[in-house]
Amino acid sequence: MQMLFQMELQGDFSEGEKDAFIDRYFQDESQIPYVTEAYTHVRDRLSEIDREIEISSDNWKTSRMATADLTILRLAAAEIFYMEDIPDSVSANEAVELAKLYGGEESPKFINGILGRLIRGPAETAKTPETTKTPETAEIPEIPETTEAAQPDEYGPAAP
Repeated sequence: MQMLFQMELQGDFSEGEKDAFIDRYFQDESQIPYVTEAYTHVRDRLSEIDREIEISSDNWKTSRMATADLTILRLAAAEIFYMEDIPDSVSANEAVELAKLYGGEESPKFINGILGRLIRGPAETAKTPETTKTPETAEIPEIPETTEAAQPDEYGPAAP
């Protein structure tokens, strides 16, 4: 996350920056394969990841997001979309924990909400003219008329 944060601030997502960061800060070589894979997904699919974050963020542009929040969201999105060996819930939970450490007061809720919508998929998040219902286009379900007394169901006794 710190490497991606630094790259975002510098505007440089190059291999050279990645290698320099790893050489300087990584003593535990067991983490390098994960870091390299996450970095590669973010770098190669940055515009796609940002588009999905914007769709899921309810009118927030990535350019307006705090750098720490955006970096955390990008990393989690890369894990969710491209790293099959990491469960979505683990990615989301780790992102919220990172937000508690590096983000602002509202960051954990902000990130959790976006990742929740991102995980559920575009069908539940995209608001387009075709999927947005207005009072004129909303279908009002018909409520069947019944004269029978209310019967208990699986949730308990019927209301009087």
